[in-house]
Parts: sequence; C-alpha cells; structure tokens
Amino acid sequence: MTGTGTPLRVGLVGYGLAGSVFHAPLIAATDGLALDTVVTSSPERRKQARAEFPGVRFAASPDELWQRADSLDLIVIASPNKTHVPIATAALKAGLPVVVDKPVAGSAAEARELAALAEERGLLLSVFQNRRWDNDFLTLARLIAAGELGDVQRFESRFERWRPQLKGGWRESGAAEEIGGLLYDLGSHVVDQALVLFGPAVRVYAEADVRRPGAEADDDTFIALTHANGVRSHLYASATTAQLGPRFRVLGSAAGYVKHGLDPQEADLREGRRPGRGPGWGVEPESLWGRIGAGESPLTGGGHPVETEPGDYPAYYAGIATALREGTAPPVTAHEAAAALDVLEAARRSAREGTAVTLEVRS
Repeated sequence: MTGTGTPLRVGLVGYGLAGSVFHAPLIAATDGLALDTVVTSSPERRKQARAEFPGVRFAASPDELWQRADSLDLIVIASPNKTHVPIATAALKAGLPVVVDKPVAGSAAEARELAALAEERGLLLSVFQNRRWDNDFLTLARLIAAGELGDVQRFESRFERWRPQLKGGWRESGAAEEIGGLLYDLGSHVVDQALVLFGPAVRVYAEADVRRPGAEADDDTFIALTHANGVRSHLYASATTAQLGPRFRVLGSAAGYVKHGLDPQEADLREGRRPGRGPGWGVEPESLWGRIGAGESPLTGGGHPVETEPGDYPAYYAGIATALREGTAPPVTAHEAAAALDVLEAARRSAREGTAVTLEVRS
C-alpha cells in the first residue's frame, strides 16, 4: 500500500502504438499518477514523447529502471508481446508493481506464474484490458443488469476492420515467439468481454485463417464459446472484412440489442484528443446509438434507440491509482487474464485440429 500525497511515479516501457496512443495519455490524465520515465531508444519516439510530456525522463532499456527502483512506484509494460513476461518478471523482482498490456503472456501458465510471483512479493499485477470501458460494453452490461433483454441466449461480438494491405511489424509475424496474429491481439479483447459478461467458458471452437497475400499470422478469426451458464458467444476478429457487421448483436428471451460502430476513444486518442480537456470524453452522437427490441429489424427502424454510455478508458488507471494507494484489488487481475488465455489457447488448438475443445471451470 502506498500512502497519499505526491503523485505515484510511473515508468512506461515502450512508446510505440500502445505506449504513445493509450498508456502515456491515460497515465498523464489520471489524478495521483505522474509519467516519470519512458523507456525507448528511438530518437524519434523520444522527440514525440518530449513534445507532449516536457518533463519526462528517458531510459534506453528497462534495466535502467531496476537500478533506481526506489524512485518509481509503478511499471507499465507496453512493449512487444514477447517481452511482456521477462520484463514483468524483472520488475516484480525489483519490487515494483506492474501493469502489462494485453496479452500478458503467451500462455495461461506463464500468466499464473507471474500472478504467483506478484502475490509472493505482495505487489500489484494488472493487465490493461481497456475494452471493458468501451461505450458499447458499458451499455450492454447496464442492459443485462437491468434485465431488459431477459435471459441472454446468444452474444455476437465483432472487432472487424478492412485492411487488405499488410502493415508489417511483429503483430503480423508468424513466428511463435512474437505472439502475433489477431487471435491474441483483438481476440484478447472479445474473449475478455465475453467472460466478464457471461462467466467461464466450458467449450471452445475456433477457425483461424490467413487471408491476405504474404501474411504469416491469422488475420480472420472466429471463436465460438459455450459458457457454463448456457450462453453462447460468437466472436469475430478480422482485418479482411469488406463489409463490417454490427459491433454487438445480443439476443435474449425478451429482447435483442444491436449496436454498430466502434467506441470513439481510440480514434480520439490517435488524433491527439485527451481526456479531461473539454467536455464530452467518450460520448458518441445519437445517430450511433444501438437499438433494442423484439421481432423487428433495427435496420428498418425496428425497436427503440438506447442511449450509449460514455466510454471511460480513464477509469482503468484511476482504479490502478486507488489499488496502489489503498491496497485494494486492481480493475483487472492477472488471474482474469489467465482465464482469457485458457480460452485463447483452446481456440488456437481448436483451429489447428478442427475440433471443439472442452475446458474445466476453475474455482
């Protein structure tokens, strides 16, 4: 537990897409946190970070942070996937709490080993599952809690893009050690959301395809889950979707909910907009609200519109600050991340073998 007073000093490892677009702006916008050091050896990325955060310090490697661990209060790991486990392990052994971007590891076993190390050292370990604070997810959770859909029977979730040309980089690498491909990238989001909403999965079936010429890793993936409570989730993650489907289509015994379009927060962050600077963060126009109804098509105006909750990525780091100061549980635990990795590993096996995989529910 860390006392109140001066802001908690954060060391951010990595300043690529995840570090510069998501973590650094959200850390800086959180009361009680201060972005102290960015680890990057790139002159261009240092220039970019210094322009937005003039007082930030730099390190060329994570090892420099361990040498002055007593001057930091939290390490955030936003480096390539293959580095997550070794850097998190080193940070925890240096006595530092850790936030890791998803996926925390390449396997559930590695995630649980990290969780055990954090528990042994009495340190916070959390995973950045920011899509729990997407506007559509928050809205759906509200509708389910209010019983407006009745008993949910089927959950369809799509994270689809149209990117017919490869961008290159480790995320599209087929090398196993890179932990690339959409199954572990966007799949980490859609699986986590399904487990949060409907609980553990007991059966997993998946299809993972490589569609684009020259691609090495899966770029068009489908996962079907049967949850222990009987709900079925159909989850899509694709970079090759020429016509995008609804983000959510949720069918219940009393009504269904259909929502199109992505939460605006990522686009806003990419364009330099920042939470706390002006009103309306995470708010979308009424024209994008989802619709709820029964027996009618939302495409022809069936059902009625449901106001979308504002998206709230800042809530994640606010929860981290509270957990560090008060010793409470973080907003996402490593064990929750491990449960999602159980599903992703089963999906990878299912896609490879062409069969469904049964999972045991952990207590």
